[in-house]
Amino acid sequence: MRRLEAGRLLVATHNAGKLAEMVQLLTPYGVTVVGAAEMALPEPEETGTTFVENARLKAHAAAGATGLPALADDSGIEIDALDGAPGVYTADWAETGSGRDFRMAMEKTHTLLLDSGAAEPWTARFCCTLVLAWPDGVDAVFAGVMPGRVVWPMRGMEGHGYDPIFQPDGHDVTFGEMDPKTKNGISHRADATRKFVAACLG
Repeated sequence: MRRLEAGRLLVATHNAGKLAEMVQLLTPYGVTVVGAAEMALPEPEETGTTFVENARLKAHAAAGATGLPALADDSGIEIDALDGAPGVYTADWAETGSGRDFRMAMEKTHTLLLDSGAAEPWTARFCCTLVLAWPDGVDAVFAGVMPGRVVWPMRGMEGHGYDPIFQPDGHDVTFGEMDPKTKNGISHRADATRKFVAACLG
């Protein structure tokens, strides 16, 4: 496994919430995170059908455009009663003509769960795949997961995306109610990041 030197790392995301989490997760290891927007990189179309395909697409696009190693994330929530949906299409469920509306997406999710007739608890998991790509085309993949369940009504204003309806196993609050430091110690993104750090920075 190739190693990275501590210093600046390009994180190929335009999502402010994800970028903030990566800053908090990687700063203790001497890494200064630089986001895709700061580098004026375009946002590539996510045409993959799996988390790893989309993460690879974003990581290689950023590495190729900048000549720097680039770390990209693709993540989402898989809900058992919806046959794993929205999964890789998690962000797509929030798309509107004027940007993403995650409140609408969470309401859609709840409606589909009610329509499914599935009894609670609505078991689910947040999944995260990180891909570190080098400009020469080599990459490494790190996957993380946080099991839990979907709850209703929405609870909490912390986090981003579907956090207000996801209650992680072993906790009685949602990600939306959880202190960011606590969330970043247990989340799917933290799980994947620990594997990345151990392999490439540790």
